[in-house]
This record gives sequence, structure tokens and C-alpha cells, in this order.
Amino acid sequence: MSAAQNNGSHESVRVEARGLRKSFGGHEVLRGVSFTVERGEIFVLMGPSGSGKSVLLKHIIGLEEPDAGELLLEGQGIHTEGLRDRYRMAMVFQSGALLNSLTVGENVGLYLREHRLKPEAEIQRIIAEKLEIVGLKGTEEKIPGELSGGMKKRVALARALVIEPQLILYDEPTSELDPLIAITIGQEILALRDRTHATSIVVTHDRDLAFGIADRIAMIAEGEILEIGRPEDVRRSQHPLVRKFLTADFKPKS
Repeated sequence: MSAAQNNGSHESVRVEARGLRKSFGGHEVLRGVSFTVERGEIFVLMGPSGSGKSVLLKHIIGLEEPDAGELLLEGQGIHTEGLRDRYRMAMVFQSGALLNSLTVGENVGLYLREHRLKPEAEIQRIIAEKLEIVGLKGTEEKIPGELSGGMKKRVALARALVIEPQLILYDEPTSELDPLIAITIGQEILALRDRTHATSIVVTHDRDLAFGIADRIAMIAEGEILEIGRPEDVRRSQHPLVRKFLTADFKPKS
């Protein structure tokens, strides 16, 4: 998770990718990817494993630089000096990325304590408030090992909320969760957007999640955007790879 100490000019931010290309060992992972995420939008990057989703997410948070093209935040290159100090960004990792040596409360309040941004009493109040928002009131003294997979994801959401983000990035937020808990996580993402007005970018291969929360969906496969639009538009896509992904189902051999 990363965050800026100063407020940006908006409660949410606009993100734009222009012709992103990235190769590893001669294998082209991103092939001219372009899209725009409007302020306050829930934008879902959906596609099968190995489609380039996670590499694209790493570009958005600045962990990777493209071989060609550019990634813009509010119209400026993501690596522009000082840009990250002007906008607050949070990342909710696939695993939750909680520190097992810390309690739930310590995990949620880690950023505030490390940067000494608030008095201790205020930090405690904020931790309790954010945990209550995600339905985990009173869990401050638990350790991550005592939590279910779904609870860990919600602690990660609370930790992201602490910095009052303008941009939240989710990496496979429903992976390894049963369908009922996955629905709960989807509802949390919607509720957090409504509460914070943050721009949300969700990387997933979970079709139910994508169509349940997205304002718009970008379908990516083999490093290319195949289709982009509102959920109902993507459902009507006639692109063969999109159709294959959307209609794939488990069928036991007879």
C-alpha cells in the first residue's frame, strides 16, 4: 500500500493508459494496451490467468515501467517527480498481505503509526472506525492466523481506508473465497466506493464479481484489450475470445 501525505485536488483521480507495451525475456506481455478510468468509477480488468492483468496493475502502481507507451494520473506521467506525493493511493493485495506478527488493529493502523500522522488516541479511534465499516468491529486484538480468508480481505480493505484513498487498486479480491464470501467482498467494494468516492480499479478473473460491481469492464487476453464497455455491452460482445471466457463452464467428462 502506498499513500501521499497531501491531499490532491479531487476526492478521486483519473487514470489513463496509452499504448502500453511490456516484454519479459522476449515474450510480449502487454501489447499496446490503452484505456481510461474516469474519476469515481469502478473499472474492472477481467481476463483469464496469464492475460497480463497483474503486470498491468504493477504499471499502475509504479512497480513496472513500460517498454513503450505511458500511464497517466490526472494527465501526468505516473513517474513524474512528486506526483505520488499529491495523490493518495491504496492497494488491496490478493493475499491481503497482512503482517502475521501484528494484531489486526496494528495492521490497520500501521501506516499512521509509521509516519506519525496522528496522536495515538486518534489512531485507535480511526482503526476502530474503519474496522466497523467493513463489519469487523471488536477484532483489534486478534491476529491474522485467527481469521478466515474473507476476514483477512476485509482487514486489508480497512487498512486501505485508513489513508482515505483517492485511488484503490484491487488484485483478485475474491480469489480462494467461497461464493457467499465473494459476494460479501463485492458488496464491500461497492460500499467503499460510495463512501469514499475513490476511483477503483479491480483486477479479476471472477466473472460474477466483475458483472456485479463494474461501471465498465475491460476484457483483456494475451496482453490485449479485446472489449471495453459497460457490463451489458461486454456481455453482448461477439469477439470469439470474449465469448469463450464468458461462456466457459466446467463440464465433467462422460
